[in-house]
Amino acid sequence: MMNDVTSYNPNNYERAKVEEYGFKEHKFLKLLWKITSKLLLVFSVFMLYFAVIVIAIQSFNSSDSTTQFEAFTFNNYIHMFDKRTLNNSILNTFQTSILATLIATVIGTFFAIGAFFLPPKVKSKLTLLNNIPLLNADIVTGISLMLVFSILLPINKHLFGFWTILIAHIYFILPYIFLSVLPKMKEIDPNMLEASMDLGVKPFKSLIKVIIPAIKGGIFSGMILAFTISFEDFVVGYFTTGNGYNTLSIWIYSSIGKKSLFPGVYAFSTALTALMIVGIILYNIVKGRIDDVKKNK
Repeated sequence: MMNDVTSYNPNNYERAKVEEYGFKEHKFLKLLWKITSKLLLVFSVFMLYFAVIVIAIQSFNSSDSTTQFEAFTFNNYIHMFDKRTLNNSILNTFQTSILATLIATVIGTFFAIGAFFLPPKVKSKLTLLNNIPLLNADIVTGISLMLVFSILLPINKHLFGFWTILIAHIYFILPYIFLSVLPKMKEIDPNMLEASMDLGVKPFKSLIKVIIPAIKGGIFSGMILAFTISFEDFVVGYFTTGNGYNTLSIWIYSSIGKKSLFPGVYAFSTALTALMIVGIILYNIVKGRIDDVKKNK
């Protein structure tokens, strides 16, 4: 019996092949799927950036018509800011978005920090309330805010304008700050705040000196996301603005009924997109070098 066991050699037996169990390798179908998946990927990327490409091409068009390209020119970029109403709308957009983002970042950061130290049940309820503006349709949010502001019209007949659109932007970008900061709070040690206070640091100073630096990544990412959403908003701003206070998107919408749109809009949009792409590339380069320096230390 022992001789039979010790004399066993797996090399003396033929290994079964998967083909013997009915497996068939469909090489043609694999090749077809590989080609199809790549085509779908290229098509998806093309559809995502098709509008940006069209605007970029139109920004170099010497004709105001969007249906024909006459000649390549840089005049649209040179005369980008010749239209006063367009300049005002651009300034209003930056003013509203920057102020709304800064205010929402401060409020949302402290709101997320406070929610983190609450009991789990209370925290889940606050998170649910925070998500309602995200799940709500923009048109519903815009109309709801318009009705709320309309109640205050007897107090101030000129209420609609800068202040209403600013409050509206703060309202719908605040949840993005909260959702960006709260996960970062879960990554830090919850005893950091208590430890700093045990060392004699006052609560508010401990919050600024200890907690904020630890979650600055979440604050920064939430701030960038909030600014982008505020900058491109149209629906909420359209229902809550007034008194001639137009943002860029509202100005473009009001100009659609004309025969042709001012070409400077295409040039400004393309320049802004290019600036954002360059900023992202530079940020990744600088971040990569900083990470390399940290690894080498």
